[in-house]
Amino acid sequence: MVDAFEAWEETEERSQPVRSSSSVMRPRGAMLSRNPFTGLTRRIGYLLGHFSRDLGIDLGTANTLVHVKGRGIMLREPSVVAVDTQTRQVLAVGDDAKRMVGRTPAQIRAVRPLRDGVIADFDTTEAMLHHFIEKVLSRRFLEHPRVVIGVPSGITEVERRAVEEAARRAGAWSALVIDEPMAAAIGAGMPVGEPVGSMILDIGGGTTEVAVISLGGICTQRSVRVAGEEMDEAITAYVRHELNLFIGESTAEEVKIRIGSAFPLAQETEMTIRGKDLVSGLPKSVTLTSQHVREAIREPLGIIVELVKETLDETPPELAADVMNRGIMLAGGVSLLRGLDQLISAETDVPVYVADDPLTAVVVGTARYLEELDRWPLAR
Repeated sequence: MVDAFEAWEETEERSQPVRSSSSVMRPRGAMLSRNPFTGLTRRIGYLLGHFSRDLGIDLGTANTLVHVKGRGIMLREPSVVAVDTQTRQVLAVGDDAKRMVGRTPAQIRAVRPLRDGVIADFDTTEAMLHHFIEKVLSRRFLEHPRVVIGVPSGITEVERRAVEEAARRAGAWSALVIDEPMAAAIGAGMPVGEPVGSMILDIGGGTTEVAVISLGGICTQRSVRVAGEEMDEAITAYVRHELNLFIGESTAEEVKIRIGSAFPLAQETEMTIRGKDLVSGLPKSVTLTSQHVREAIREPLGIIVELVKETLDETPPELAADVMNRGIMLAGGVSLLRGLDQLISAETDVPVYVADDPLTAVVVGTARYLEELDRWPLAR
């Protein structure tokens, strides 16, 4: 074992780039703000990587997913926490807290501790992470895991450190961050380690990110804090202004999922929604169509399409040609919006595909990255 550690340290001193034999190469630069596994700490980290259940976490604005090493995805719950505002006590987390949204008494608030992909309430985020880690792990010896968390590529270094610190205070032995576009590309099975341009468009709850990846690094990327939540808000505003009906956040999200579309459908759909009449103040039901929803979310969709166009415009010619040939991969919850692939393809003249499981692409990517850490413990 000692000889192996010495061999790793000699490898580090040579400062040679290390690649695995698999299609996933250790991504450079864009992956980590820093590598904590240095010297004795790195040796301990390597050992813990074999004896603890390491976690890959997609810490999303809308939902949090947790992948446990050797067990797969063990948790998929809303990023919502119910807090007693008088005592600051956490009353519920995840699914239990989501059911309270819009239904709590005055002293209880159901809040989302992340906004636009970054931590808005540090203490509440820490409590939420602690709850999720406790839920998927049995606290035994060496059960303080290493954690890799997907974060938006456009966040600041301070925001990155806040995510790492929240994970450590929640019980992680060490915490690393990975840019979400890179994690999504790895999770979707794209050839990120090959000398070919691959474009990923990840549309989550709080942020939309697009990146062109080649040779394990992000060559071109852009992000905007317009995504699923802004579409929900747009639906709420449309129903209020056009139908004089006030609806809640949960209803708007249900409308988006059930009848939302980005492109005209062969057969348009409709659903009945219930809310409060703005004129009488009484409960009221109205029928909403998929055309209504498409009109409501036109503006946020337009911003996302422009983001893709701008990224393509900034991409070097050789990589842009690769993207034209290979297409754009969609990931994230909003990629399931009907007709979104058709809309982007029509606007860019580039083929567009949806990942096999777009909801889990980021968390699967974080888990595969952890596997690469074990395979190449000193790779940078």
